[in-house]
Amino acid sequence: MNEFRSQMVMVLGLGRSGMSVVRSLTAGGAHIIAWDDNEETRARAQERGVEIVDPQQVEWSRIAAMVPSPGISISNPGIHPIVSAARTANVPILGDIELFARTGQVASIVGITGTNGKSTTTALIGHILEQVGRSVRVGGNFGTPVLDLEPVGSDGVFVLELSSFQLELTESLCCDIASLLNLSPDHLDRHGSMSSYVAAKKRIFSANCHSQIAVVGIDDKYSRSVFDELMESHHSSLVPISAKRPCEGIYVLGNVLHEHLHGESFQTNLDITKGLPGSHNMQNAAAAYAAARVLGICASSIVQSLNSYGGLPHRLQEFAQIRNVRFVNDSKATNASAASRALECFENVFWIAGGRLKQDDIESVWPYLENVRHVFLIGEAADKFSQALSGRVPYTLSGDLQHAVVAAFEMAQTEVASAVVLLAPACSSYDQWSNFEERGEAFQNCVEKLSIAVGPAAI
Repeated sequence: MNEFRSQMVMVLGLGRSGMSVVRSLTAGGAHIIAWDDNEETRARAQERGVEIVDPQQVEWSRIAAMVPSPGISISNPGIHPIVSAARTANVPILGDIELFARTGQVASIVGITGTNGKSTTTALIGHILEQVGRSVRVGGNFGTPVLDLEPVGSDGVFVLELSSFQLELTESLCCDIASLLNLSPDHLDRHGSMSSYVAAKKRIFSANCHSQIAVVGIDDKYSRSVFDELMESHHSSLVPISAKRPCEGIYVLGNVLHEHLHGESFQTNLDITKGLPGSHNMQNAAAAYAAARVLGICASSIVQSLNSYGGLPHRLQEFAQIRNVRFVNDSKATNASAASRALECFENVFWIAGGRLKQDDIESVWPYLENVRHVFLIGEAADKFSQALSGRVPYTLSGDLQHAVVAAFEMAQTEVASAVVLLAPACSSYDQWSNFEERGEAFQNCVEKLSIAVGPAAI
């Protein structure tokens, strides 16, 4: 990234994306100064040669740009004071996706955003392209930070998951295919309101990209409203996707995929329940199919790739069975909408939920509580969840994950012939773990200990 050669850039936040920014800008000849609020993270970065500068000592008049990590708030409520200082000094504030956009890549770009299903759809598109032999790089908010991706030529494709945090700092990105999967309340503590959250997501659609194909979910009121807005603004090309109703685009009902594009129709049966369980994943399949078709891949090759997809860890991952009880890890279900999609997939569920609340209510799970036999509550949200669930479903305040796993198994194996212990927290992991991956691994470790304790009777 050569734009800031011989200029000074401030990097705020030195996690995975922050360090990738440091590497890219340094390789492009920029002088980097940096800060992270965590002392240990600062020390590790300093050991790697990063120049750490106390924000109180920064001469903002010498700074050409400031790059905060996506997790750092850039607006009220909760704006980071260093971001405020940069803004007061009229220093441009850029994100890693914006830096990537300014590198002048010639490859095609597929961008995916939405509240739920982003990572699965991103990985699925990457899988399809790999299966047909296309040169592809997959990353962004999922997997490899965008500035760490290897370059590809004009015939290659970047498939990027884009979060609302990244999009609100992005001005120049022009996705050849821009996909918005769905929208439900999420990250409202960061964005302040649903309208601000939706506005951030809509930034994936650029008015300057005249040939952009917009793939938009129409199964919830918020994303359907975005679709209608794009229709009214005469966006160049729109492809609706659905897992609930027929449409003049791509839709999946049951396990049958229907294509209605450019006056042509096609339908086929899918066999993807292992890698993509649950009806909500049919929307992800529709979005991936739409992107691949726009990229010129034939329908039969896409369907073959969809059927061979193995799924992602921590997303409705069935990983163990002990006696009559199956264990499913959906640690990625960090909001109520995602948790409801998990609950829809199973019967006789012994549900482990809780963590740090991202929204004030969990009403979206109400229609699926008929599948739940008992709830085991953990983390900061346990008391609030117990109040909301009272009178609707039996629950236990388990406190921590280990106790919840043991109690759920003991109850499940005695109450029904076939049961599921499901971790679908409906909360972020930050009260006890650094991320949802750590939480999911902790769940699997708890189940492994349980299996050892149960002994030879475990399956």
